[in-house]
Amino acid sequence: MGQIQVAEQSLYDLATTGRQDEGFKEFGQALRTAIDMAAAAFQRDGQLSGVPSGFRDLDGKLGGMHPSDLIILAGRPSMGKTALATNIAFNAARLYRDAAKSDGTREVLDGAKVAFFSLEMSAEQLATRLLSQEAEISSHHLRTGSVNQDDFDKVVMVSRDMSKFPIYIDDTPALSVSALRTRCRRLHRQQGLGLVVIDYLQLLTGGGQGAESRVQEVSAITRGLKALAKELNVPVIALSQLSRAVEARDDKRPQLSDLRESGSIEQDADVVMFVYREQYYLERAEPSRKPDEDDSKFQDRHGRWQKSCEDAHNIAEVIVAKQRHGPIGPVKLYFDGNFTKFSDLAYQGPQVDYE
Repeated sequence: MGQIQVAEQSLYDLATTGRQDEGFKEFGQALRTAIDMAAAAFQRDGQLSGVPSGFRDLDGKLGGMHPSDLIILAGRPSMGKTALATNIAFNAARLYRDAAKSDGTREVLDGAKVAFFSLEMSAEQLATRLLSQEAEISSHHLRTGSVNQDDFDKVVMVSRDMSKFPIYIDDTPALSVSALRTRCRRLHRQQGLGLVVIDYLQLLTGGGQGAESRVQEVSAITRGLKALAKELNVPVIALSQLSRAVEARDDKRPQLSDLRESGSIEQDADVVMFVYREQYYLERAEPSRKPDEDDSKFQDRHGRWQKSCEDAHNIAEVIVAKQRHGPIGPVKLYFDGNFTKFSDLAYQGPQVDYE
């Protein structure tokens, strides 16, 4: 396998640069590239210099997902991190547009061609989830055939449109970082590639022999993913689990220290985002009457709980906890649990940036 990967690397280098090592780059050349990116952002409707996520307020916070960035998207189970990742991948692919340049090559104007590595779900399960999100029909109903004729016709119509979007799914389980890199290089060379999504980081293997600990293996994985992002000059989104320490706190909003094997993940990532839904925790914390509590006090406490549930209903937070290029802080999105679908809130209050 090692010789195949070396050959893939050589082919990719020859196809993209014509030489295997770029070496030093003149400052003037780097400045021209930076100005080209700024000009592209200025001319684009959304004023983004990176790949759009398709979410207004998140793109406003990040300025899009930048080439060569490693983006970690983390959350506890049932928070919706896979749903958000599939939403972002789908939005980027749906927005994809390119145009021919004078030299015969093609220039990407918006969106991206997406490689989605689904190490937990099969390609068919992922496609069903995307179809459910777009058609707004429960994925459970799609799987069990519990749909009427109108819903089925809608699914067929939506699937025809979706089939044109440039999303490439790899559902190989227990994939190594080196094999993932090989497949990305091949897709980049053959079809073009603008965004890589990995669900999820802890299911990758480092590929090394005799790793002393899982922490060291995760360090090798995150370094490999950052190297991939730089080599292909595309953003790489890797989903990550969080430790159970979140559940033990009163405030269950995630923190950087909650990342499992957090040192290397936090260090190598350019952006770290957490998905948090207060509604999930509130619904499981309905107050019960205390032995010495009278009826009015209990009703008052229960009423405050109900009000909190109503305020948190269908609201999700994407907490940007680290960003090398810009501000950090929370972004609120609408979350529809029936279709595991995120969307922009109709109204968003003023955002506070913490730098």
